[in-house]
Amino acid sequence: MDLPPTFVTGFHDEEAVRKMKYNRFGATGLLVSQLSIGTGGFCLQYGNYSVEQCKETLHKAIKAGVNLIDTAPWYGHGVSEEVLGKCLEGIPRQAYYLATKVGRYEADPQLMFDFSASKTRESIETSLRKLGVDYIDLLQAHDIEFAKSLDIVINETLPVLDDARRIGKIKFIGVTGYPVSTLAECISKSNVKIDAVLSYSRLSLIDSTLKDYLAEFQRNHLGIINAAGLCMGLLTSGGPQSWHPAPQHIKDICLEANEFCKANNVELAKLATYYCYQQAGPHTNLIGMNTVNLVDANLDVLYAGITDQEQQVLHELQTRIFSKLKRGNWEVENNKFKDTLP
Repeated sequence: MDLPPTFVTGFHDEEAVRKMKYNRFGATGLLVSQLSIGTGGFCLQYGNYSVEQCKETLHKAIKAGVNLIDTAPWYGHGVSEEVLGKCLEGIPRQAYYLATKVGRYEADPQLMFDFSASKTRESIETSLRKLGVDYIDLLQAHDIEFAKSLDIVINETLPVLDDARRIGKIKFIGVTGYPVSTLAECISKSNVKIDAVLSYSRLSLIDSTLKDYLAEFQRNHLGIINAAGLCMGLLTSGGPQSWHPAPQHIKDICLEANEFCKANNVELAKLATYYCYQQAGPHTNLIGMNTVNLVDANLDVLYAGITDQEQQVLHELQTRIFSKLKRGNWEVENNKFKDTLP
């Protein structure tokens, strides 16, 4: 295959890059790797981390052909962007596409969300400074379902992003969120051209809602990011963090799935990742990685797939365990949280 535009002679492992699958990212002209790296773990959000380990992880992933990096001011309330900025040192700017977000910021619910024009302008400048770059490839409005009204996103956030795109501070505009219906509504109502959509935990072993919207997003020539296919820890051997919003019945089913996998000497996260890779439609699967072992594991599943025994366990999970879920999402819980916001 031809090498992608992000390939840099002397920096990349050419053999590894030639193995990576790249997809056209909607109408952006970008070619994105099938696996992209999330940096929610470049802070304490998912437990302990080290800057050196994050740097080693990022360099390993980019050299292996991963070319989309996603972060946000919300992750660690600024820490993830700051750490990522340090980790980008030594990586040629041509070698990666950088995505961050606006709209979600502080731990305090009173200050958590701000989609106003003024805050959006300020956030773009802060991100550029922390990341140590002259431009951001993809700037996304973050968790837009939590805006007081979608009108604020449409009339304030997106026009400011459009201005930044016009002057070259950002290249492309995206929206992110949990209810895919809200993403679709925003895209259809926006006067600003939206280039990409990031949906998280909605195309996974426990919920495939994103599939219902893929045709619509493709008609709009959007770059489509399937993020958090492990459902923010639910589909891992370690389980979710205490802050995870899923209702107890989902956590219980995922725990049952995990116990079943352990009894069969199979890693649940591996099966969940494999499932995501097999889904047609999304252009990239965004997975949080803050250790080299995670990069190796995710690349291994991408290239080697899973064994016959693992296929059998996956089939059993889908037909005997996850099939018991009547509702595999936490939209109700998120709506209750939204009702508590100022």
